[in-house]
Amino acid sequence: MTKIAIISDSHDQIVSLTHALDLANAAGAAMLLHCGDLCAPFMLNLLGERFAGPVHVVFGNNDGDGRLLQVIAAKHPHVTLHGIYAELAVDERRLAMIHYPEPARRIAQSGQFDLVCYGHDHTRLLEQVGQGWLLNPGELLGMKGAASWAIYDTETGVAKIEML
Repeated sequence: MTKIAIISDSHDQIVSLTHALDLANAAGAAMLLHCGDLCAPFMLNLLGERFAGPVHVVFGNNDGDGRLLQVIAAKHPHVTLHGIYAELAVDERRLAMIHYPEPARRIAQSGQFDLVCYGHDHTRLLEQVGQGWLLNPGELLGMKGAASWAIYDTETGVAKIEML
C-alpha cells in the first residue's frame, strides 16, 4: 500500500509548496507526483530536499529551463523528470501524468489507468472515468482560489482533494 501525494501548478510559490509537502509528509505519502509548472528550477530542489520518497515530475508550459531542471534533478536520486508524459506502475495500479487536461481525459477514457493526473487549468477536478479516476489536484499558486493538493491510496484506489 502506498499513499501518493499529487500537486500541480506551484508557479514559484515557495510557501504553498512547503506547506503542501509538510501536509503530504504528515499524511504518510510515500511518493509524490508533480503535474507541471514548477516554473523556476529552485522549486525542484525544494521538492528534492523536503520529500524523501520518489518524486515524479512532468513538464508544464511554464517550465522553461529544462537544462537546469535536469542538473538539479541529478542532485536528488529520488527525483525523476519524465518530460511531458509519464506512466507509472505502483502496487499493481497504473498511473499516468501529463500537464494538459484534454489529453489527460483521452488517456483516462482509454481505460488503461487507475489514475490519470494533470494540471494546467488550475481547476480542481476528481471524476470517475470508467473504472479509473481523472484528477486535477488544483493549484498551489492560488490564482483561482484556495490552494489544494490531492492524495491517492493504492490499496483502496481512492483519491481525495485536500485544501492547503
